[in-house]
Amino acid sequence: MNVATVLLIAAGGALGSVIRAVAGQVVPAGRLPWATLTVNIAGSFLIGCLMARFAIAPEGHVRAHAFWVVGVCGGFTTFSAFSWQTFEQLQRGHWFAAALNVTLSVLLCLAATWLGWRLAR
Repeated sequence: MNVATVLLIAAGGALGSVIRAVAGQVVPAGRLPWATLTVNIAGSFLIGCLMARFAIAPEGHVRAHAFWVVGVCGGFTTFSAFSWQTFEQLQRGHWFAAALNVTLSVLLCLAATWLGWRLAR
């Protein structure tokens, strides 16, 4: 990875993070974390659109991929990457791998969050 690519990712990540922070202020809180849910859905939709567009001529979209997919979507929500990778498994017919990815991600991430919280108390 060259310096220009790293800078594109950093710029996109900064933009995505700022948009994420604004969404957290704009979307009202409630019993469910609506801002997070909204961002995860929007980010997953965006990465689906981007990956479909970039699949047409992948070599011509290296910089755009770095900025938009890795940077903006990564800064906005990592859930979009999780969603895309699970979707790729489903497209390939790897239903078990997709289900395992979802199950392990949810259970292990919740367990890691709990463990981190417990250890830091």
